[in-house]
Amino acid sequence: MGQEEGVTLSVQGTLHEDVSSKRDGTTRDKQDMQRVGRAQELNRNFRFLSILGFTAVLMCTWEAVLFGSSTGLTDGGKGGMIYSYIGTLVGLSFVILSMAEMASMAPTSGGQYHWVSEFAPPHAQGLLSYMTGWLCVLGWHTGIAGCCYTVANMMVGIAAINYPDTYTVEPYHVTLIVIAVALAAMLFNTFLAQKLPFIEGIILFVHIFGFFGILIPLWVLSPKVPASEVFGSIEDRGDWGNGGLSCLVGLLGPTYALLGPDSAVHMAEEIRDASRVLPMGMVSTLLLNGSTGLVMIITFAFCVGDVGEALASDTGFPFIQVFLNSTGSVSAATGMTIVIMVMQFCAAISNVATTSRQVYSFARDRGLPFSNFFSKINSTFTVPVNALCISFIIVSLLSLINIGSSVAFNAIMSLGCGALLTSYIISTSCVALRRWRNQPLPPARWTMGKFTPYCDVISVFVLCFLTFFSFWPLSKNPAPADMNWAVVIYGSVVILAGGYYIIRARKTYKGPVTRVKMT
Repeated sequence: MGQEEGVTLSVQGTLHEDVSSKRDGTTRDKQDMQRVGRAQELNRNFRFLSILGFTAVLMCTWEAVLFGSSTGLTDGGKGGMIYSYIGTLVGLSFVILSMAEMASMAPTSGGQYHWVSEFAPPHAQGLLSYMTGWLCVLGWHTGIAGCCYTVANMMVGIAAINYPDTYTVEPYHVTLIVIAVALAAMLFNTFLAQKLPFIEGIILFVHIFGFFGILIPLWVLSPKVPASEVFGSIEDRGDWGNGGLSCLVGLLGPTYALLGPDSAVHMAEEIRDASRVLPMGMVSTLLLNGSTGLVMIITFAFCVGDVGEALASDTGFPFIQVFLNSTGSVSAATGMTIVIMVMQFCAAISNVATTSRQVYSFARDRGLPFSNFFSKINSTFTVPVNALCISFIIVSLLSLINIGSSVAFNAIMSLGCGALLTSYIISTSCVALRRWRNQPLPPARWTMGKFTPYCDVISVFVLCFLTFFSFWPLSKNPAPADMNWAVVIYGSVVILAGGYYIIRARKTYKGPVTRVKMT
């Protein structure tokens, strides 16, 4: 009997150790959490391949250059959108490298607002960190809306080419589909949350094979055009009066396609050996998505044909019209579009996960109203269900933009890009200032060494440049319905957050820096 009890105790002890290991991660993970003064509440299920899949699918870069092509074709044309993409890729590479090093120094779900709180000058830590947190909340909620919006419009586009004489698109149709897609993504992140790392690894391969599934038919079936017609073509359909300015306005498209490797940062507390795996995943995503996006946008430029016809397509997306023209088959165009639509739904799932962790983390630091409610982790699903619910409500409200504006997607892209780019500017500037002042920083397991200070400075200049052009409308002198109203929403959130901080939050929000243990 005594031997049996001993065996039982030994087995229970082993099981407890395994569960603890799954929750706490590696010894370095425990040290990182202790340094930032936080208890481990989420399971560390993500490894390198699954976090690479998570980030690569969330960005959906090669897919995004297709469904965001209307911006580049309007402002830049065939050649202009290629050059804009290359310039944006080079510029954002510096940004992502800088953020990868910050992620290695402080791998926490708070991401940018935590880095600002820890690295900003003491007199500015509270306000800057608080505003950065709100910008991230706004940016990531807009990311969900953007994914759901593209899924909804692709559904409408498929209906348009399959039932051209019987289906009439109404704005509220898209809004209802957006809400339905957002609800599905939220439920997925609740009931299948613990399977997400495994699923993301599988979706990564779908992302890669889908790339070739779209690319090869376009190469084989599209009419051949001379390279000079593509690379020598810069068009100003926005009536800006200058081809160069037109290309700069068109930077919004590639910026949206390449934004998002920092999404992995907000999953940091669910990554095993995060201070090493997280930056590696961010840089690997840059290499994978950056290269596939470049190949796809060049291919698309060779296949687009008549730009005016593509932009005027009843499908709502130029790429669907290009698929139809290239294959000559409604069924083939439908199948190719479904591949991209499925990938965008997967991107919505990743966006919901990222956004909920951002809300949970910010609420945990008392940065949001009703913070105790939004920072709760559901014991059944081990995810912040309350944060998921508020995200669904916010995205549903953002979907209403579509009813009043014919260029809703452009506004959503602008809002998301502007908010996230601003959060990058603040966080990168803070760490760059600290580094140039020779003030201490936490050690990083992934670093660029002596090149880091220069990379940080270049990043800040690139970010300011992209942020400036992210709020421009598609064309000069737009009508009210075609105006880019993103700046109004952005400004309203900044003013409300700043006002709330002055009235109340400055008394309750002290920032993560108050818990950080200096090493």
